[in-house]
Amino acid sequence: MATLKLSGVTKRYPNGFEAVTDLDLDVADGEFMVLVGPSGCGKTTALRMVAGLEDITDGTIEVGGRVVNDLSPRDRDMAMVFQNYALYPHMTVAQNIGFSLSLQKMPKAELRTKVEEAARVLGLTDHLDRKPAQLSGGQRQRVAMGRAIVRSPAAFLMDEPLSNLDAKLRVHMRAEVSRIQRRLAVATLYVTHDQVEAMTMGDRVAVMRSGRLLQCGRPQEVYNSPASLFVAAFIGSPAMNLYQGEMDQQGATVQLGHQRLDLPAALLDERVNGPYRGRAVVVGIRPEHLADAAEASGDGGNRRLEGTVDLVEELGSEKLVHFHIDAARLSTTDALLASEDEEPETLEAGEIGSATATAGVARVSADSHIAADQRVVFTVDTERLHLFDPETGSTLRSAQ
Repeated sequence: MATLKLSGVTKRYPNGFEAVTDLDLDVADGEFMVLVGPSGCGKTTALRMVAGLEDITDGTIEVGGRVVNDLSPRDRDMAMVFQNYALYPHMTVAQNIGFSLSLQKMPKAELRTKVEEAARVLGLTDHLDRKPAQLSGGQRQRVAMGRAIVRSPAAFLMDEPLSNLDAKLRVHMRAEVSRIQRRLAVATLYVTHDQVEAMTMGDRVAVMRSGRLLQCGRPQEVYNSPASLFVAAFIGSPAMNLYQGEMDQQGATVQLGHQRLDLPAALLDERVNGPYRGRAVVVGIRPEHLADAAEASGDGGNRRLEGTVDLVEELGSEKLVHFHIDAARLSTTDALLASEDEEPETLEAGEIGSATATAGVARVSADSHIAADQRVVFTVDTERLHLFDPETGSTLRSAQ
């Protein structure tokens, strides 16, 4: 078993394009680290540099304390699982799993023992004599994992291994992969563009954008305390509601359109510098921090937002309420790059649009009687508000 350590790792191509810039990342022995970000953010390039499939321009990569920059992929003692299963169709499951060991001329009895152990871990014991064409997508992915497991590598590298599976099977395989990794206790670097996959599988999550690491931490830490507007918008499903607001001169309230929210002292003490008072800020509210005021007790004070309901999604255990309020629509480049249905090319960095209605989503109780086309009042958990600088996208924190 071993640790992975990336120090100042950079990948610069001959045309000058930097796919990865000054990446520092530590993966502890037995840890499941997930690299997540939108397409083109550099996560797969980083993984390929660790594997030795891409040359490093600058920096060092260590495996178990040994620098492996100049070692070939086969000498790095890593096993890689790809998006494509890459199974040999003419071979049985057992032959596919044990192929790398047979190339090493391992004695047949020892090879068979290792293949059977890997198959038992993966639940493939009854399928060892079948060909890949006779297996389901999930079973084929487990065979691909078995081929990696059987080598007993120092580390696992996984490049979006579940993206070819249908939605239901992906959910099942997420649990399977996590269970297997924890049982084997091998340092694992896992790449995905799916933030739900990242949040549910990783011991820690590393969020990348444009070749740079923006934030790394435990999933709940990244979710609850995003370091930037991009991380806040990218992590979470449904996504965080982002509004243009303006703080008053005392920093006690924030204006959203014609409505005003009180800012709790704890939030101000922790996150807001004096210079932001009386200035524009970006206000973020998670959908679960909006509740149907009709079900809440007390008057709520300045902790309420009124809007018009556009759509209600009934999910059985809860409802997703799509609504709009009279606040300016947020259109920062950071937020747009976190959305698949916006075009960031038309905006300059830090630009905020001026539409009169802002779409939002609230996650409310299944017992709520909210319906489409209603005027609705939500109570806001203002203790959980997020405030960001509209120009830099950075979270607002008090001066040290």
